[in-house]
Amino acid sequence: MTQRIEDYALIGDLQTAALVGRNGSIDWLCLPRFDSAACFAALLGDEENGHWRIAPKDAQACTRRRYVGNSLVLESLWETRTGTVKVLDFMPQRDEAPDVVRIVEGVSGTVEMTSVLRLRFDFGSVVPWMRRTNGHRVAVAGPDSIWLRSEPEVKTWGQQFSTCSSFTVTPGERVAFVLTWHPSHHPRPPLIDPFEALEHTLEDWEAWAVQCTYEGPYRDAVMRSLITLKALTYAPTGGIVAAPTTSLPEEIGGVRNWDYRYCWLRDATLTLGALLSAGYLDEAAAWRDWLLRAVAGDPADLQIMYGLAGERRLPETELPWLRGYAGSAPVRTGNAAVRQLQLDVYGEVMDSLYLAREAGLSSQAHAWNLQLSLLGFLESTWREPDEGLWEVRGPRRHFVHSKVMAWVAADRAVRALEEDPSLTGDVSRWRAMRDAVHRDVCENGYDPERNTFTQSYGSRELDAATLLIPRVGFLPPDDPRVVGTVDAVWEELNHEGLVKRYSTAGVPVDGLPGDEGTFLVCSFWMADALRMTGREKEARELFERLLSLRNDVGLLAEEYDTVSGRQLGNFPQAFSHVGLVGTALALAREGAAG
Repeated sequence: MTQRIEDYALIGDLQTAALVGRNGSIDWLCLPRFDSAACFAALLGDEENGHWRIAPKDAQACTRRRYVGNSLVLESLWETRTGTVKVLDFMPQRDEAPDVVRIVEGVSGTVEMTSVLRLRFDFGSVVPWMRRTNGHRVAVAGPDSIWLRSEPEVKTWGQQFSTCSSFTVTPGERVAFVLTWHPSHHPRPPLIDPFEALEHTLEDWEAWAVQCTYEGPYRDAVMRSLITLKALTYAPTGGIVAAPTTSLPEEIGGVRNWDYRYCWLRDATLTLGALLSAGYLDEAAAWRDWLLRAVAGDPADLQIMYGLAGERRLPETELPWLRGYAGSAPVRTGNAAVRQLQLDVYGEVMDSLYLAREAGLSSQAHAWNLQLSLLGFLESTWREPDEGLWEVRGPRRHFVHSKVMAWVAADRAVRALEEDPSLTGDVSRWRAMRDAVHRDVCENGYDPERNTFTQSYGSRELDAATLLIPRVGFLPPDDPRVVGTVDAVWEELNHEGLVKRYSTAGVPVDGLPGDEGTFLVCSFWMADALRMTGREKEARELFERLLSLRNDVGLLAEEYDTVSGRQLGNFPQAFSHVGLVGTALALAREGAAG
């Protein structure tokens, strides 16, 4: 039976991540990187596509669960007829090989436990060859090898292409399982002590969390979102993935299923802004260095997304052997949107690097030269239509948000040159570009009859992205055109009190069949817009409703279905958690000012 998306929790080691269900099953894990093939893919198929469940015998779901302190160590408590047990799931930050550690600890009574491990490499399509070596179970198939061991050793046997274990725990007794991956042509990596690894993992996360400078209202929610965003960072390069999953649907049974395990410039820059606002400069420096490597070269070749190390080729492929989450096919890997023109990313990159300088990040001469090169290309391109923020797969259009972000790119260049005398550049040139973009948007992207900015030039459709107009400084919040846009979007894109990104009725702009849920970051944008236009009470009410949509451990997917009352889309989603952090901090500033 398919678990709800919100029934999962995240564990990870800053290079990959796993999803653990309330039933104790790890149903998603890609090794060794976020974008590698999955060895557990039951999330997008069934148990035969790979999973690892540890739970009390005959139990269905844990009683309750939480993260231990400010960490990514998941604690699941199971209360059974014969006693109580807790399971700690985590991935220690790796020295060499990735490890998944699962520690079972007796709390009261005597509890009989079972472990069922089904390894299926290459997204659930390859059954590995299993053997026993010195008390370890070893799985090998092609380039992949996984070792499973327990401390102390427990009774283990093979059954129906799976590895099963049974054992009992009493109060204070602990049994640890360690699953370790390495390339099959390499020798087994050094063994870790699972109990020492638990202590170090908790220490690592607490040491990171204590750097947070935010102490205002909603701190627990903000801290959990920041930890989630940190967990989506690929530590070796500084790249930031949009989500650790692929193909979780935007509509149950629909085809809007995409691979988000890559580094979108837009998502990463907004994540950077959220981390910077809470005092995390190291992440900003690492991301900037990743960016400079990834986009080096001809600015005309700038992509809207890259691989974790800056890879450019991300071919989109369908995996027909996976039925999809809750039957939502196709399952895709790679992403064809990599070839799209999305002009807004230039503005987001310029804005994030401007914020980094303001936050005190040391400047680099070649970073500024890169920005000038990108801006020069945008100067000759901003008048062109593009696929826009939402990566439409229909015809290109003159999206208002794309043009507004082109204005942002020029504006941040002007500000940088005016504020920092060490930077060189023709400030009058960028002022002229900024003014030209502003005139163009106000003349062609605004509907005076309805007093609202539209989705694209000549269109009557609305777009939640226009809510960002006051936030980026394009127009002041009290401008009648801004107020009218907020009112129009709230009226026309409101769905049961949350906001859709655009209408999917009729022939949708994205060129895709079917519908989708409300886009969570758009509702955070609406809360921001309500606050900025003087409707703080409504803003707080909407924000607190959004907080209530988080799952029991504080995580959000990309979308929410108000009809079925469940989360939709890839999970957890950086965009959603960036929205939460930004709105919480803005409301805190508003409260302090008031």
